[in-house]
Amino acid sequence: MANWSDPRIGAAQPAPATTAGRDVAYDAGLRSYMLSVYNYMTSGILLTGVVALLFSQWDGAPAILFGPGLLKYLIIFSPLAFVLVLSFGINRLSTGTAQLLFWAFSVVMGLSMASIFFVYTNTSIATTFFATAAAFASLSLYGYTTKRDLSGMGTFLIMGVVGLIVAMVLNLFLQSSALQMAISAIGVLLFAGLTAYDTQRIKNMYAYVAGTDMMGKAVIMGALSLYLDFINMFTFLLQFLGGRE
Repeated sequence: MANWSDPRIGAAQPAPATTAGRDVAYDAGLRSYMLSVYNYMTSGILLTGVVALLFSQWDGAPAILFGPGLLKYLIIFSPLAFVLVLSFGINRLSTGTAQLLFWAFSVVMGLSMASIFFVYTNTSIATTFFATAAAFASLSLYGYTTKRDLSGMGTFLIMGVVGLIVAMVLNLFLQSSALQMAISAIGVLLFAGLTAYDTQRIKNMYAYVAGTDMMGKAVIMGALSLYLDFINMFTFLLQFLGGRE
């Protein structure tokens, strides 16, 4: 005979403890993973800023950054070399080597970005930095929390970046101020979109690397992606908000 007086009858039963436990462990692991990504990214940006500021205060910096010679081009193109090595060689690198390359990249990026201190006022650089930080935080939070699948944006945004690079190279010869402003506006929008897209992509990547040897490398590559989004958005935004020296 059914026990109709039992309050458990017909009530929603709790999920098995093992399933709930797995969900809690997954969420905790995801938070730790994303926190590591943001810590690396933030530390890299701060290192870049410190190196850029210190290098700009050296008396010999203007001659290197704006004068003739191969050293200027070495400083300009070295960050790209580090990005290519990390992007295409990450599977063959150890986690320790990937971390070392990330810090080295942050340093050479600082040397490359020191030139902004000779072009823009310190006040406008600081203002643009905090504006970029606020925008980045909002966009990254959206990418992390939204239920909308942003993967469809990826191809469009990457194609946009390729087109942007082509336009920048073209403008090296045209020297058009109007085209430069258009490039800056499009650049801000593209890297704003990439910030949300990359955040969601990095979050989703955790499901594939959790508990594997790739976890540490995924953290570095995630930090590198967000670092590049932040720096590029800052650089393009600086061309709008930056006050000239």
